Amino acid sequence: MLDQSTTPTYDIENEVLNRYQAGAQEHEPSLCCPTEYQDVQYLDVIPDEILTKDYGCGDPTRYAQTGDVVVDLGSGAGKNCYMVAQKVGAAGKVIGVDFNDVMLDLARKYQQDIGSKIGFQNTEFVKGKIQDLKLPLAPLQKWLADNPITSVEQITNYEAEAERLRIESPLIADDSIDLVISNCVLNLVKPSDKKQLFKEIYRVLKKGGRAVISDIVCDEIPTAKIMNDPELWSGCISGAFLESEFLEMFAEAGFHGIEILSFEKEPWQTIDGIEFRSMTVRAYKGKEGVCLERNQAVIYKGPWQEVKDDDGHTYVRGERMAVCDKTFKLLTNENSPYAGQFIPVLPYENITLEEAGSFDCRVDVRRHPKESKGQDYNVTQLTDGTASCSTDSCC
Repeated sequence: MLDQSTTPTYDIENEVLNRYQAGAQEHEPSLCCPTEYQDVQYLDVIPDEILTKDYGCGDPTRYAQTGDVVVDLGSGAGKNCYMVAQKVGAAGKVIGVDFNDVMLDLARKYQQDIGSKIGFQNTEFVKGKIQDLKLPLAPLQKWLADNPITSVEQITNYEAEAERLRIESPLIADDSIDLVISNCVLNLVKPSDKKQLFKEIYRVLKKGGRAVISDIVCDEIPTAKIMNDPELWSGCISGAFLESEFLEMFAEAGFHGIEILSFEKEPWQTIDGIEFRSMTVRAYKGKEGVCLERNQAVIYKGPWQEVKDDDGHTYVRGERMAVCDKTFKLLTNENSPYAGQFIPVLPYENITLEEAGSFDCRVDVRRHPKESKGQDYNVTQLTDGTASCSTDSCC
């Protein structure tokens, strides 16, 4: 994480706001990386004014699924939102969050027209800070217009109203979103707010939900010269994440199944010998919960000799490793990030959740086969050699 002693002294939020307000008025090529979209057919209904004034560095839109409720952080002119709106369909919903009124106006300008073309209206654009997704800024702005602050004492009233809105009318509710996407925006948040930003992404996702974030990363810590250049900050350079730090931010927030989906071979820009490039990462929410013993095991298929998960548990190739019920489901569910990597081993006699005792997840233990079969299991079963193996069998 960036050392706070190197945090710029200028107002990062104002620099970013001013730069992107200008970018909403006139196309600024330096604000985006060349990006290839997988589902280009979804661009056909989007007006050129949006396409030329929307900036990004990757394609998180390809990971949306039918019926998803999606939040786009830093939605800008709305290109990614309108692409995703078509993917999730009428049963889904897309919420674009941005702090820039000029960008929000541009995104809303074509909202009805695009909805008519695709056959349904499933987009919403709201004003908010992506590091504070509980606070709805539109009603707070209205309150401020009716209650202008003219003294230091009145700041307390403003803060109280903001907190009331977070509690009573959160912009994005807890555990309400299937997919959070963002395209080259997280780097624009000031360093002191970045941990809170990842906590907010985690908070709004449902259990089993995922985040797919495209952003700019660097291979070395930016120099003081880079950090103190306002134009480089608003241009997605100074606030870039270190490559390893970007992944670690997800882990610290509680995510699992963290995976690099794309990593540009060639840097987008190189400054003072430091390379800046686009990276797209996917991470999942859902490893919370109690650890219960139901005599389950998993066998890691390989090819590595052993692997370690985000909680430090080691899985040895070919070995029956004891796991709790929560971890068993995480590793073997067909929709999990680990699908297909583990062989599930269920006990012959089911232990209900009510009957299950606690499981000590602090230690790695191999599961003896008799724990799954039962200590009294003493069956002899021979075949006559005529039975054929199924395509799923091991023979």
